[in-house]
Amino acid sequence: MPDKLDRNKLSVPGPWYVDSACISCGICVGEAPANFKPADDGSAAFVFKQPSSPEEARQSEAAMEACPVQAIGKDG
Repeated sequence: MPDKLDRNKLSVPGPWYVDSACISCGICVGEAPANFKPADDGSAAFVFKQPSSPEEARQSEAAMEACPVQAIGKDG
């Protein structure tokens, strides 16, 4: 379960976030490229833009469901 108190500091403010459990697998970037991207050092992914359309929200939901380590949350 994602921990909003342990969110990646690179994630922009808002309900969607990635926490420190991220293993930088790239699934979220593939599912929701308009909202997630990898850190420059490749250590983790983060939310660089909160979803702003129904399509982006749907893609972010798909990313959250596909995350193998449950590092994506939307309660931040």
